[in-house]
Amino acid sequence: MKTLSTISSFAGKYFAFIVIVFSILAFMVPNLFSSFGAYITILLGVVMFGMGLTLKASDFKLVFTNPIPVLIGIVAQFSIMPTIAFIIAYLLKLPAELAAGLVLLGSVPGGTSSNVMVYLAKGNVPLSITMTSVSTLLAPIMTPLLLLIFAGQWLPIDPMSMFMSIIKVIIIPIILGLLVNKFLPTVTQKSESVLPLISIVAITIIVSAIVANNKENIATAGVLVFVAVLLHNGFGLLIGYYAAKALKLSRQDQRAISIEVGMQNSGLGVALAASYFTPLAALPSAFASAWQVITGTFLATYWAKHEVPNDTNSKIEVQAHHKPLENAEEV
Repeated sequence: MKTLSTISSFAGKYFAFIVIVFSILAFMVPNLFSSFGAYITILLGVVMFGMGLTLKASDFKLVFTNPIPVLIGIVAQFSIMPTIAFIIAYLLKLPAELAAGLVLLGSVPGGTSSNVMVYLAKGNVPLSITMTSVSTLLAPIMTPLLLLIFAGQWLPIDPMSMFMSIIKVIIIPIILGLLVNKFLPTVTQKSESVLPLISIVAITIIVSAIVANNKENIATAGVLVFVAVLLHNGFGLLIGYYAAKALKLSRQDQRAISIEVGMQNSGLGVALAASYFTPLAALPSAFASAWQVITGTFLATYWAKHEVPNDTNSKIEVQAHHKPLENAEEV
């Protein structure tokens, strides 16, 4: 177990690099990864089960004790990102599949790797965890609704079917994880150190499968997709920060909301795109899996060097709030 824990720590540190390496490998030798496309939904369910294992009642405490920052963060999450995605898709004149895929990326909840980034950035970790948890629980309603509003002009949207899919892929695995955590706590404690590794492996396979099955599309539209994802992530981080600042939230809250808004559950984006749209529509979420971890890491490192005076979160132990990396992008 100690060896697995060491490997897990190494994989978490170099998550973005791992995803990039395997994506390049999948592009060069697609036959090695293309067959995994059939297991994307299952793999995402595994990631969400891991998230459920780490959730605690205290993760929702802020909803009742200090709801204003949570409310501001959730509204920002589900308004800024889909709106930015729509504007970028329109200005770049993206093909219908890519436009819908970018809006989908902007309509999914926050990714769990954002919690680690907020910790490293010396931001408000409890706020980050609460935002991730609440936005994930709201996803069955908000994601299909936002897609219907912003992406219906490009591709047909079936909100009820998508609602049921998110329940199956996200909510049910999380509930199962919560039940295991409650009734079999020793199992959770023993597996806690390797949960990030499981999530990283799952997300890496998901992204590699999408790349392998989109080799030709990436060759022709890869640069355009990368620019769209870069702009989407960058504006999300920037506007999220200044929205919180304009509403006079604390510096720690500003950092948490910025990262939460900018980092999406890209794994869910990939799964939904592959199921309801086309493989091409999954590319924005696949690209975001690696890119948002890179930008999140750089931003967290910068903020860590500019510590907020009287930082009340400095004593928070990362293990107490650590959730499997996604980036799932994320996943």
